[in-house]
Amino acid sequence: MTYTVEVLVDDDLAVDAALVERAAQAVLTAEQVPAGCEVCIRITTDAELHRLNRDFRGVDAPTDVLSFADDGNSSQFVTAPNLPRYLGDIAISYDRVLVQAAEYGHSPARELAYLTVHGMLHLLGYDHERGPADEALMRAREEAVMTALGLPR
Repeated sequence: MTYTVEVLVDDDLAVDAALVERAAQAVLTAEQVPAGCEVCIRITTDAELHRLNRDFRGVDAPTDVLSFADDGNSSQFVTAPNLPRYLGDIAISYDRVLVQAAEYGHSPARELAYLTVHGMLHLLGYDHERGPADEALMRAREEAVMTALGLPR
């Protein structure tokens, strides 16, 4: 299937944007999302994730990944029926990628892919914070996609 994944990387960050795109595409394919959907993923810093977390979630602390799903009601304008469905935006802290990769004992590439998968699943409605059953379901989907990417635990 064909999806549009735009990956924006802040200056001075040595990020494998192709891996981010591949991870996002893998989620969309695994979840059988209809072709033509679009998503934007920004790889940035702890400082920017801290600002976004504070401004949008009221949490005054940095975090590793934030997802901003487009519920279709964010615009006062009507979207033409033939336009692609915009799923939303994801922001990932590359600073957190490096720290967490070291903490968990795996490569930064695996951590970057994992956070991309995690954020994509949030855009699709998965939420590990709703309770143990939802957390188990989301973790299972994450592991399935990571395995398909060749990056299992």
